[in-house]
Amino acid sequence: LTNPAFHSYAPEGDTRAIADRVKTGAYGAVVFAASATGKDLAPRVAARLGRSLVQDITDVSVVSGSVIAIRPVYAGKALLKVRVAGTPAVLSLRPNVFTPVQRPKAGAQETVAVDGSGGRVVVKQIKAAPAGTLDVAEASIIVSGGRGLKEPGNFKVLVELAAAFAGRAAVGASRAVVDAGWRPHADQVGQTGKTVSPTLYVAVGISGAIQHLAGMRTSKVIVAINKDKDAPIFKVADYGIVGDLFEVVPTLTAEIQKLHG
Repeated sequence: LTNPAFHSYAPEGDTRAIADRVKTGAYGAVVFAASATGKDLAPRVAARLGRSLVQDITDVSVVSGSVIAIRPVYAGKALLKVRVAGTPAVLSLRPNVFTPVQRPKAGAQETVAVDGSGGRVVVKQIKAAPAGTLDVAEASIIVSGGRGLKEPGNFKVLVELAAAFAGRAAVGASRAVVDAGWRPHADQVGQTGKTVSPTLYVAVGISGAIQHLAGMRTSKVIVAINKDKDAPIFKVADYGIVGDLFEVVPTLTAEIQKLHG
């Protein structure tokens, strides 16, 4: 969008511009990322188009001309398969779930000139995270901590572990430690926080309450570190370490640092 009023996210203006563009073309689908912005914008566009929205999709295909989407339900305990009737299908994809693949034909990018204002809602400022900090919703590796860390100062062992992955890892947290004020809400993973699907999720000192599992169980590989061998987190983990996190995590950090030179 070339209009200066749209340089920052403009909920009303972006909705109008996208919906108007979709109406003028024979588009089979309108696809958003299920990011913070996408979760706000996608329902607005769907409502303006008079279409249903299939949100937070983890798989999608086209069968006999119809879009088939799969999304987790019941806190991730089940998968719902949805056939979208009619066009355009309005979809939002869970970040980090889909692997980019090479296509024989490149897609086309269009620049659209939009008239009018961005709407009544104006974004005045976007506060960036500290330099070098990754958002847990976008990181390919997440190291999350829970009550097992005992106090907020002990999160430094997770920060050091995340740093060992050479800038590819973010530090997450369970709801319990966020509610206790140990970590900011932006770090919270779970049903009332962020839903993530990283390549690697390391859960440290997290028991595995259903609310937390709902936000991370679609991770490709889950590693759990907990001194309680009966912790529910081990039921969804691909690899589990039963032991004192204050002994296990520094050792793991040192080994990963060796791998990265």
